[in-house]
Amino acid sequence: MGDAHPVTGQVFESPVPPGAGWPGDPATRHTPVAGSGEEVLTLAASATDVPELDARVSVCRACPRLVRWREDVATTGRRASFADQPYWGRPGPGFGDPDAEVLVVGLAPAANGTNRTGRMFTGDRSGDWLYAALHRGGYANQPQSWAAGDGLVLTNLRIVAAVRCAPPDNKPTTAEKATCAPWLDRDLALAAPRLRSVLALGAIGWDAFLGSARRSGWVVPKPKPKFGHGSETVLTTPAGREVRLVGSYHVSQQNTFTGKLTEPMLDAVVNRLGE
Repeated sequence: MGDAHPVTGQVFESPVPPGAGWPGDPATRHTPVAGSGEEVLTLAASATDVPELDARVSVCRACPRLVRWREDVATTGRRASFADQPYWGRPGPGFGDPDAEVLVVGLAPAANGTNRTGRMFTGDRSGDWLYAALHRGGYANQPQSWAAGDGLVLTNLRIVAAVRCAPPDNKPTTAEKATCAPWLDRDLALAAPRLRSVLALGAIGWDAFLGSARRSGWVVPKPKPKFGHGSETVLTTPAGREVRLVGSYHVSQQNTFTGKLTEPMLDAVVNRLGE
């Protein structure tokens, strides 16, 4: 038994088995699965390209608490408005252009957003804000994203997260962030030869990117650049290329509903990514 996908109508179990035909699923049933921090490190470092990295991310089971939570939400904890839909219930792989010059770094998937759709920032109000801004900025072909397979395409921009599984209360532990960090490190290594700019959503995204850059041998300004909306700093890759890091308040409802983050504020930082 299962439920019908909202775009394709195909019936899927929840969580969705890798290689079952979910729109955009990068994995197959043969994709190696990380079951520990050591295995995350090994599988991340040996991923030869973005598709292989995304596939390995999407089946990771290294953090028992996060695996339990994401699968509990996918089976018994679904939001009532999505109760008739299948839930991805797996880590959120990166999404967008594998050859992008711009990287967006968020915090973690939402329990009823990415954890349901299988695509970063899809299916919730945060995604509504982000993709509308990316559309206005010329990076997205449409302003809305509601399910994997809905036609959304990103050009010259890729979205990843500091933590790839939906965490309880949106709060991953320090250990979980450390276990997940090699995935971001490999994303950074694969992007570095062409990367021009990075948009960090929220202080956690900002800190995660700076930490990854340091581990990857980049030159990071000292003292540590402070996060703020519109904050900007320049980092240098081991190859000597300069990459601009721009900060934005996160597109969470807490920020958008209260007016802490407005559309003009978000547009302003998105527009700076191509400068």
